[in-house]
Amino acid sequence: MIPVTKPFLPPVEQYERYIKEIWQNNWVTNNGPLLKSLENQLQQYLNCEPVVMLSNGTIGLQLAIKAMGLSGEVITTPFSYIATANSIIWERCTPVFVDIDSHTYNIDPKAIENAISECTTGIIATHVFGNACDIDHISAIASRHHLKVIYDAAHSFGVTYQGSSILNYGDISVISFHATKIFHSIEGGAIVAKYPDIQHRCKQLRNFGHAGTYEYDGIGINAKNSELHTAMGLCMLDYVDEVVIRRKQQYLQYQQRLGGRLQFQQLEPNMDTYNYAYCPVVFPDENSLDRAIEFSHQQEVYPRRYFYPSLDHIVSHQRSGGPLPNTHSVADRILCLPLYHDLREDQIDMIADLILKVV
Repeated sequence: MIPVTKPFLPPVEQYERYIKEIWQNNWVTNNGPLLKSLENQLQQYLNCEPVVMLSNGTIGLQLAIKAMGLSGEVITTPFSYIATANSIIWERCTPVFVDIDSHTYNIDPKAIENAISECTTGIIATHVFGNACDIDHISAIASRHHLKVIYDAAHSFGVTYQGSSILNYGDISVISFHATKIFHSIEGGAIVAKYPDIQHRCKQLRNFGHAGTYEYDGIGINAKNSELHTAMGLCMLDYVDEVVIRRKQQYLQYQQRLGGRLQFQQLEPNMDTYNYAYCPVVFPDENSLDRAIEFSHQQEVYPRRYFYPSLDHIVSHQRSGGPLPNTHSVADRILCLPLYHDLREDQIDMIADLILKVV
């Protein structure tokens, strides 16, 4: 069986060494020494602002909304994982969905500006499949209209934009360390905030709002991560470069085989480095996509429709920011092909052959 993805796992002996250290320290959570070490190492590796580790990326979006004081309406993309929209609604804001660019699959800045109302307080834009948004244009819009910008950077580990980590843009970026990501801590995530006061606020919010042993500042939540999850993250740092190199080779092999027949995502030219975390392809029509899925399943190959359906079809608590023709067209025709570290070249050729028989 060939699934759409599998997590990379380091040698178990390496992980066990960290587990023994945790047992010796008898410190398993609550901002332990391994977590502090991983935060520092990630900041250095990514060359970004300080990293605030969390239990997952979804809670990171919620903390970002809370820390930035967003209310009312938040303009966002309908082409993302449901966590993006759910986080807005969970924090009692209203998502306003606007259309995407049909080539990059990212939110269209022109559509953002057209949807701004007197109730708009922020923008949450997703770097879809790790592909950088039109950051400069979004920043200019936010500045003109005095809006906060949060980037859902769940897929964006290691991506750089105009010479800097992509996590340094916007007011806050939120990244996921879920097991499906190229860098993971099994479950986990992090916030990278531009301003020290917001970094401090996020650290308070992740720990119930503690401002001291017996003092609290606002309504916090438990968003801490454990030493056992952190141990996996520390192991993964030794291999993530190798993982990215392998993903790029696999992605380019798919592109060489299928690029003349299927649409590949147009990458943002201002990116200096990309992580090739996913391999999305867009079919000419939904019928050919359905036939490709059916044919693949018969051969025990399991690609995934991602993101489908678009969030405007799922989320009820929303306001329309305008028509969504590009979103619906892409969501109905896109498929993520299998991509993981030990997927072999001959398996990629076999998958490409299956698809070419259909299209």
